[in-house]
Amino acid sequence: MFVSGQIPTDPQTGQFVAGGIPEQTEQVLKNLKAVLEASGSSLDQVVKTTVFLADMKEFSGMNEVYATFFSGAPPARATVAAAGLPRDARVEIEAVALVSE
Repeated sequence: MFVSGQIPTDPQTGQFVAGGIPEQTEQVLKNLKAVLEASGSSLDQVVKTTVFLADMKEFSGMNEVYATFFSGAPPARATVAAAGLPRDARVEIEAVALVSE
């Protein structure tokens, strides 16, 4: 399963979550988790992610939160700097995951 890039939008309000990179990363990963679970997958079945950051100086703040969402060995990951993320997000994450049959 290929999950398109998720941004820090609260699905209840349609608005960005308040705060900086830790809060935005947490919301992005919650959104990713929800999409995966709705499709019969989970974070445990993610094999690769791509993280897009507006500023690579925020890598450590993103990484601290990212690590809390993946138990055991984390999936392969690429992290790149990307100017002009949707709606001026600080972080966007896309994923490739297995789907249980």
